Amino acid sequence: MKAVVLAGGYATRLWPITKHRPKMFLPVGKSTVIDTIFADLEADDRISEVFVSTNEYFADEFESYLADSEFEKPTLSIEETRAEDEKFGVVGALAELVDREGVEEDLVVIAGDNLISFDVAEFVDFFEEKESPILAAYDVGSRERAKSYGLVRLDGDQVVEFQEKPKDPKSTLVSIACYAFTAETLPKLDEYLASDNNPDEPGWFLQWLQSRDSVYAFSFDDAWYDIGTAESYLEAVAWKLDGQNFVHDDATVENSELGDNVQVMADAEVRNSTLERCVVFSDATVENSTLRETIADQQTHIEGLQLTDTLIGEHSKLVGDE
Repeated sequence: MKAVVLAGGYATRLWPITKHRPKMFLPVGKSTVIDTIFADLEADDRISEVFVSTNEYFADEFESYLADSEFEKPTLSIEETRAEDEKFGVVGALAELVDREGVEEDLVVIAGDNLISFDVAEFVDFFEEKESPILAAYDVGSRERAKSYGLVRLDGDQVVEFQEKPKDPKSTLVSIACYAFTAETLPKLDEYLASDNNPDEPGWFLQWLQSRDSVYAFSFDDAWYDIGTAESYLEAVAWKLDGQNFVHDDATVENSELGDNVQVMADAEVRNSTLERCVVFSDATVENSTLRETIADQQTHIEGLQLTDTLIGEHSKLVGDE
């Protein structure tokens, strides 16, 4: 089998912290979002190669990241886009990659901004059992939240109906961006696109595919986070930390009160401050401040302020009135 990690997005809703950094590199506890996926794929002997599909804009960042990583399977596969309005769409980018890399094997596809609670090996086991295309399905527990995703209705574990981002959801079970396709399914990507079908949302492709082939759902509980906003990123960090804090060994925290789910990265300094549900990136400084639900990017300086629900870009200097 081969695998694809989709990492071609521009994460504009997380700007400025993702303006020059792929959101898959955001730290979550001791690791990053994408490393959690890489670790599962690396450990599964059935998967021989992992293609990391990204855009030209972030190609250099991914090349450096992979060169320094501990993983051997990932290789970079670059789509020729440099901005949001040039994107091929998820289905279009996947079809391009299959053609570009000459993929002829069964294929696992995972969005690189997915933080999932199951081991990918369990997903592959299910795929081998069904010998048919599969998707991962999660109950988001809210019809309002379900409006943002592709919904699935099941008969047992077989998908019998799709709703893509419905205004009136029939359920709260959604398809997350985690799929497995048989080798025989891959040519149907081109067939789908040749008929001028939606190239962006993979749910439309799965809906089209389900009318022609059996599609099954690997349902799971516990947790799933689609990291696309500051809120969802902080929720993912909170789930990973589980009410605890992560302070890197090379960080400095002095005379400060850390509430729940605070992450302080290497060489950051926090002094005389109160933090609750925050991420402080490397080389940032927080002094005499109170931060809640706030993300402070690398090499920022925050002093004498009270901030809530704030994103602070790298190299920013914010100093309160004395």
